[in-house]
Amino acid sequence: MLKRTIHLLLLSSTVLLSSACSEKYLDRSSLSQLAENNFWKNERDAQLGVNGIYEALQDRVLYSGTLNGPAGIPIFDGLTDNCFGSYKFEGPGNFMEGRTDPANSFFNLFWTANYKGIARANAAIANIEKIPDADITAESRAALIGQSKFLRALFYFNIALYFEEAPLILEVQTLETAYVGKNSYQEITNAIIQDLTDAAAALPMSYTADKFGYATRGAALGLLARVQLYNKNYDAVLAATEPMLNMGYGLYGNYSNLFSLAGEITPEIVFSVRFIQDQSNNGEVFSATFLGIPKVNVQPMRNLIRDYYCTDGLPITSSPLYSQANQKENRDPRLTASVYFQGDIFITDLGTVFRGNTATTFGQKKYLRNSASATGIPVGSPGGQDFYVIRYADVLLMRAEALTELNRAAEAYPLVNEVRARVNMPAVEAVEGADLSQEQMREVVRHERRVEFAFEGLRFYDLKRWEQIEQAFQRADADPVPPYAPVYQGRRSEVFPIPQSEIDANRNLTQNPVWN
Repeated sequence: MLKRTIHLLLLSSTVLLSSACSEKYLDRSSLSQLAENNFWKNERDAQLGVNGIYEALQDRVLYSGTLNGPAGIPIFDGLTDNCFGSYKFEGPGNFMEGRTDPANSFFNLFWTANYKGIARANAAIANIEKIPDADITAESRAALIGQSKFLRALFYFNIALYFEEAPLILEVQTLETAYVGKNSYQEITNAIIQDLTDAAAALPMSYTADKFGYATRGAALGLLARVQLYNKNYDAVLAATEPMLNMGYGLYGNYSNLFSLAGEITPEIVFSVRFIQDQSNNGEVFSATFLGIPKVNVQPMRNLIRDYYCTDGLPITSSPLYSQANQKENRDPRLTASVYFQGDIFITDLGTVFRGNTATTFGQKKYLRNSASATGIPVGSPGGQDFYVIRYADVLLMRAEALTELNRAAEAYPLVNEVRARVNMPAVEAVEGADLSQEQMREVVRHERRVEFAFEGLRFYDLKRWEQIEQAFQRADADPVPPYAPVYQGRRSEVFPIPQSEIDANRNLTQNPVWN
């Protein structure tokens, strides 16, 4: 499995490179130049190098997350109206309250982690091309370069979404070429689309079971669809998602179990960042929690709770099934699969009851471990839960949104219905109606995305695409969370500043005008 492959092979490559560097640390040759001259010799080297790109995804400020430290993507719903993080110093809380600036380490850590992955991808792409044909098969060369381009595109989309303007570096840098200026959002996006187009053409449909987790053609198409949707290229979204409907993907039958070890290797997972749980610190703590209270840096907010419909498909404001005295009764099953209510047992092996002792009175349930592992590793220690970057449910709803925006809403109905049917929620035609206007169907799709993907790091992407960030701030501010005061600051609430440390170190790099 890729989990163990990365853990073992990366250790080998780290030892190789670190031992080579330590003897001549003061040489002018950079690490990338050392690797080019002494490492990229054959297919095994190429595989080790690409594994190193995947390892960059496991950075805490990317996909492994945090329990009490700098924020990663798994808690980026804290940048929106979905949740409140009482550890404001982690990043999202201060960002929402407008108490941050370019010198904040939150921005620098996120920027650096993505560019670390980009640098590794650049090295792999440049050097795998040079390996002699006798030392690598054509099939492996194409797949490894395809994976590298997919991963580079993923890192760059993080940069484009949050920073917008940034350096576009597509080649291995030397000390002489390190000082580069920034590129426009459109230039970065064009490069992302080209990388994903190349990757989709080169990558295989699947791998053997022991290689589950490596990027496939479906992963490249799924990320391409996400990028195109963000840029409102709706025909391109349809083109990217159409072949995925016949690639063997499908929805996992149990939504509650999907976000546990049981759901990791299922047809729903298009691409995930993989982890393995052992006694060492592998960094995966987005699934960790405390013993006395559910994870406090992701506290579901009341406005999100109220957005889940009742089982009759109606909002709580109009459904006769809703009970204020028992808010979780007769609700969309995704609510109780994602959120703890007061009185729920959240540590099952200890019988620990959630006392409603968060600032919002609700607790995150989705993804969080609820008992020690079979080998006795406690819930607060590093875990082995994979983080799902792209799910098939997202493919269906991206396609539904594109069809709706192209005024082909009738074709979107079956896609939304498929997602709803998994949790036994009524079809669109049975509740909202069979002849919806474009605007009505748009609201159906947007609602479905919110309740399907809560706590998966996609809410900011959705709100920014829909130009709804300001309204989200207003909802968050209206929620009764006493220590929380979100303040919408225009574009400063929608884009990260380039880290001040990068500006100071690079004379050719200028700040995003939003933050001047």
